[in-house]
Formats: sequence, C-alpha cells, structure tokens
Amino acid sequence: MGWNARGPASTSAGSTITSLWSNVVYVPGMTVNRAAEGYRGAGKTDAKDALIIADRARMRRDLTVLDADDELIVELRLLVARRRDLAADRTRAVNRLHDQVPAICPALQRAVDLTNRGPLVLPTGFQTPASLREIGVAGLTEWLRARRIRGVAALAVKAVTAAESQMRALPGEQMAARLVAQLAEGVITLTEQIKDIDQLIEDRFHRRPSAEVITSLPGIGVLLGAEFLAATGGDMDRFGSADKLAGFAGVTPVPRDSGRVHGNLHRPQRYNRALQRVFYTSALISVRCCPDSRRFYDRERAEGKRHTQAVLALARRRVNVLWALLRDGRVYQLTPPLAAAA
Repeated sequence: MGWNARGPASTSAGSTITSLWSNVVYVPGMTVNRAAEGYRGAGKTDAKDALIIADRARMRRDLTVLDADDELIVELRLLVARRRDLAADRTRAVNRLHDQVPAICPALQRAVDLTNRGPLVLPTGFQTPASLREIGVAGLTEWLRARRIRGVAALAVKAVTAAESQMRALPGEQMAARLVAQLAEGVITLTEQIKDIDQLIEDRFHRRPSAEVITSLPGIGVLLGAEFLAATGGDMDRFGSADKLAGFAGVTPVPRDSGRVHGNLHRPQRYNRALQRVFYTSALISVRCCPDSRRFYDRERAEGKRHTQAVLALARRRVNVLWALLRDGRVYQLTPPLAAAA
C-alpha cells in the first residue's frame, strides 16, 4: 500500500494505516507530481492521484517502508510539533509587542528587553509614561517584587527613567496601552505553555534507552535529542548506514553528473528539514563547547570553506559519530576507547 501525506494529521493517520496494513511504503509528493506527466489526460483528480500512488508503490522497490512507531515516538512527535507551533506564536507575539510599545513610549523599548519575563510583566500593569512616573521607583520595585521578578531594582530604575524622558502623551496612547497589556499577557501565557511542553518532552525523552547516548554528543540537548527521535523514529536499522542517514538529513552533497562532467556536487533538494536542523544546530553549538569540533571547523575554514559549508561538513562528520554511538550503545568520549586502552 502506498502512502502520501503531509502535515501534523499525517502522524496519527500514518500510525493507523501502518497498524492495519502489513506493508506500507511512503511515496513522496514530488514523485507523484513528476509521474503524473506520463499519464494520459491533463486533468487532476483524487482518483488519478490514487492510481499514480498505487502504480508507484507497485513498480518501485526503493521506496521507504513505513513501520509502526511505538507510543513514545508518537508522543514525542506530537509534543515537538506542538512546541514548534507555540515557539512560532510566541515569536510573532513578541514582534507585535515590539511594534506597539513605541506608540506609547519609544524610550521604554530601548531601555528594557521585552523578551525576558521581568520586562514582560511590567506592561501588564503599567504601560504609559504617566503611570510609571506616578508609581515611582520605590512603588514599582515593590509591585515587581510581589510578582517574584528578578532584578527588580534595576528594572524599576530603567522603566521610570525612560518614562521621565517623555512628558508628552502620544496620540492613541490609551488604546495602544490596552493592546500592549494584552500582548504582554499573551507572551507570558505562551512562555508558560512552552515550559510545560518542555517538561513533557524531557520526561518522554529520558524514557528512551538511547537518550543518554544521544545527549552525550556535544551540542545535543534534550530538545534536539527529542527532535532527532521524532524525525528518525529512533530505529537506525531503517536507514541501513550512516551515509543514508546523512542523505535523509540533507547534510551531504548529491552528485549531478552528465556526460563527461563528473564530480559535480550540489546541495540536496529532498531531505528532512527537521533532521537537518538538529544536526546543523548541534554542530554550531559544538563548535563553541567541544575542542574536537572546533579544530575540525577551523581546519575546514582554513581550507577555504565558508562558514555554512564548514558547519555542514562538521554536521556530516557528526552523523557518523552519532551513528557509531547508537550502534555500539556507548556514550561519547573525547578519547576513543581503543586509544584509551592503548
């Protein structure tokens, strides 16, 4: 049976199908689109698409076989997708907040960082320069301390000083203040929801036997490790080799040869974006915290590679390392076991 779907709903639907059918393969959407050109008729219908998917599944033997994932992997996929949505919503809300605050007091936006909890709690109670001047530094300090904010004295001084630099009310100040208070409360709510999701992700992730192995690789924490399991299913036997895993993650170039032209390598077009993010981001972090990664990155840069190329090369190398760790069931060590034994 062939299966072609995208989006969050495909997770539960795909799990249902794999539990009902013994042999389910994944047919990429681009494969269906390209194959449609070889069929008669210019029309596009669901029946025609179903026929194309069935033909691809019947004739091709290189399609990915979908196996039923365990309960833990399905939960991680749902949690990771939900956290991604919440993070995007929070970013949009913070950007709207940055856009609204200058309509009340431009100096306040320059004085405080509206991405931290303290400055976010401030506009839920006081938005206008007049209200900040009225309560004063002492009153604002007590108000913030009652809400368990860190660094209340410095924050109160910055906010009141910014308010004192503007003695004139701007047009539309009251409506802008109302919107700013709502936006700040929304950002705080989203932040709390993300924290709750993070706790659920950490709990599910550490139930996986390979969690300690994955997080032992420098640059990979709980969140990136959970995203890795969600993207791969946690079963490396599905890929067969580290090279196939690297190709699935899009961190290895693909050849584009023709005739006498050989060795023409290009960036891949079809790969798992989420898995590439895991390896690229972790490689970027490891450059700062792992001496081996730093030396590899510096060597690649010395050879003339750009920053992105050097990080991708490091990510490709780390695929091999993580593959070997998961295969052997051992944690990462700066000194390989054989070298230490010698």
